Amino acid sequence: MTIHFAHMGSSKERPENTLPSFQRALEHGAKAMELDVQLTKDGHLVICHDQKINRVAAAAGAAGFIKDFTLEEIEQIDVGSTFSEEYKGVTLTTLDAVLGICPPDVLLNIEIKNIPFFYEGIEEKVLDRLAAYNHTENVIISSFDHHSLKRIKALAPDTRVGLLFLDQLIEPWHYAKNCGIDVYSLHPRYVFIDENYVKKCHEAGFKVYPFTVDDIDMVEQFMAYGVDGVFSNNPEIFGLECCT
Repeated sequence: MTIHFAHMGSSKERPENTLPSFQRALEHGAKAMELDVQLTKDGHLVICHDQKINRVAAAAGAAGFIKDFTLEEIEQIDVGSTFSEEYKGVTLTTLDAVLGICPPDVLLNIEIKNIPFFYEGIEEKVLDRLAAYNHTENVIISSFDHHSLKRIKALAPDTRVGLLFLDQLIEPWHYAKNCGIDVYSLHPRYVFIDENYVKKCHEAGFKVYPFTVDDIDMVEQFMAYGVDGVFSNNPEIFGLECCT
């Protein structure tokens, strides 16, 4: 079964990484969702793709790093208007809020945003919130910061982790085998994927989840290669029941 992750919720229909976006993805029948966590100045886990709020809050004229705002300040910043006036007043949400609406059978991929900043203690906080909502089983934690994933495994050895990378590594399955982390999955850019790539990863024991694939024909091609899932912004893909 190919898993279709709703990337940042239903981000083509609603403001990305907001509660309405995740709610819409669930309405589409999404069986898996992806979100990005950052840490506020006062230690709260906020969902936002970028380290700065500038892009999503452009219409409101807000700017600055997430790490320099308190949660109370974040919750006063309109990010909906940048997407559409229809969503004026929508703000960034928290990991708690998403976990509060996420059914236990929906797989969550939580990307820890730990670059270029090191959010001290973010791994413990993510694991704590997952435990609080009893969502420790149906989750993958991914990051471009592989040191962060190593800390996750040290804190919670049974947690599944996925290696994110932007560059075209030579034989990434070998890196994953020898990086000192019990890796569950590889999350490469989709442009690196071909049938042999998927075959080698599977032979090494890793799932393959490329990002970000919005074209349905391309999804079908990747399914033919045998990928285990894709990250997508396209709501037509979220609820598909596709077998490899």
